[in-house]
Amino acid sequence: MSDRETAKAVVVLRAEAKATAQPEDIIAWAREHMAAYKVPKIVEFVDALPTSGSGKVMWRLLHEQDAQRSAT
Repeated sequence: MSDRETAKAVVVLRAEAKATAQPEDIIAWAREHMAAYKVPKIVEFVDALPTSGSGKVMWRLLHEQDAQRSAT
């Protein structure tokens, strides 16, 4: 399975959850609440998601940032 086909969750944690949340917790929650093909195999915690002026998440920018990290 290529990286493009692998489900990945990019998560912004609340301040109170930053000390305790683990990627395994997110995956376990997803297994209980989502279809199997949607369950993330990779979980990345970030401080903020890039948004446009209208407040929409800029998914393309997220993909580009991920590609840059993978290339290095």
